[in-house]
Amino acid sequence: MQNAFGSLLTAMVTPFDRQQRVNHEQVAKLAKQLTDRGSDGLVITGTTGESPTLSNEEKLRIYDTVVRAVKGKTKVIAGTGCNSTLSTIETSKKAEEIGVDGLMLVVPYYNKPPQEGLYLHFKSVAEAVSLPIILYNVPGRTAVNLSAATTLKLAEIDNIVAVKEASGNLEQVTYICKGAPEGFDVYSGDDSLTLPVLSVGGKGVVSVASHLVGLEMKAMINSFFEGKIEAAVKKHQHLMPLFKALFVITNPIPVKAALNIAGIDVGRTRLPLSDMPESMAAELLDLLKSYGIV
Repeated sequence: MQNAFGSLLTAMVTPFDRQQRVNHEQVAKLAKQLTDRGSDGLVITGTTGESPTLSNEEKLRIYDTVVRAVKGKTKVIAGTGCNSTLSTIETSKKAEEIGVDGLMLVVPYYNKPPQEGLYLHFKSVAEAVSLPIILYNVPGRTAVNLSAATTLKLAEIDNIVAVKEASGNLEQVTYICKGAPEGFDVYSGDDSLTLPVLSVGGKGVVSVASHLVGLEMKAMINSFFEGKIEAAVKKHQHLMPLFKALFVITNPIPVKAALNIAGIDVGRTRLPLSDMPESMAAELLDLLKSYGIV
């Protein structure tokens, strides 16, 4: 199975209203905006979508809202992974019924499974659905690293087509890119490492910054693949302050603040994530002005 998700995937925030309910009108509106601003695919109910605070019922309705909103114009990838294999399978099957284009499965968190447990977890989910799957390795949140060896073993499974690598370990990313079978893609899980990951064989990025600078992100990626390395480097350097600012405190606090400042109403983060401190918000406002975003 070939990955047809493209090079720029946006890890979409989940808009909430003032009562902290999912704002489906804004979910649909944001999905359409991101589609028009360079995103080849939308990853919904992932880390940036505040998945730990969403019920399964909320997640499923979000999938339906986004699928209906984009109408096939961009790929919809549902973040259905959790730390229970059975629950992951159940949610993944329901997401497939709704009509999403693919799944993103995070490494099970808190349980701290060994590599064999990780392999069997992802293999079990892959066998239960027919959708293409992106693995999601983010040891800073899960406490366990999906090793290059385990990733490559999983890459042999037909419908496991990619990995989002947010380990920050370029050596590991390089080994995966080198050993991956044809059709298996590696995405950066960090905006600031997009260009370095491309340079060792990556396909693209699952981005947070693309909420604000999607077209510039896409231009940087396209420049790299067109052999215009100097242009890609300059764009990377230009965007780096924004990349860093969006992770100055726990994601998605800064990007939600930035979107609200830019006039895109996505509401606040749900507890236990708190609001961005006023001093940080003021600095973010100045930075957004410098980029012409506000």
